[in-house]
Amino acid sequence: MMRRLADDCNCGSLLDTMLIEGSDYYFNELGLMVFTADYLKRRGYCCQNGCRHCPYGFVPVSTETHRPGLGEDNEEGPSGSG
Repeated sequence: MMRRLADDCNCGSLLDTMLIEGSDYYFNELGLMVFTADYLKRRGYCCQNGCRHCPYGFVPVSTETHRPGLGEDNEEGPSGSG
């Protein structure tokens, strides 16, 4: 089955590319489209979005390390000011 990507997916030149379900992508248990490693290799670059099958080795930074206020209480807490 061939599908065209939605016009609002912000995928640039992919909008005019016909993708083949099962070869280029599949839908996961949540119904989200997941690109295959073969397709991502053919695309030729890493989008740095943390794709599940990224063939380029990109690993996204955990959102836990970027949470506002993380560790602020321990950096200048009461034990260091006395």
